Amino acid sequence: MDGVLNETTNTVHRHETGAAEMATVCGATYHVASENLHSTQIESAVETTTTKKCGRCFEDGGGY
Repeated sequence: MDGVLNETTNTVHRHETGAAEMATVCGATYHVASENLHSTQIESAVETTTTKKCGRCFEDGGGY
């Protein structure tokens, strides 16, 4: 599944289907500079780094 990584907070968000490239379901990244956002695979980002999932985008996330 594709996600959007916010490198400022080290949080991965669910990409909003059909929306702009870095748009997220929760909208929390709307104000974040584009150079701090990157497309990523959600599970690999969470498994290989200290990245956490957004609590608004995922039921098993850690909040925002």
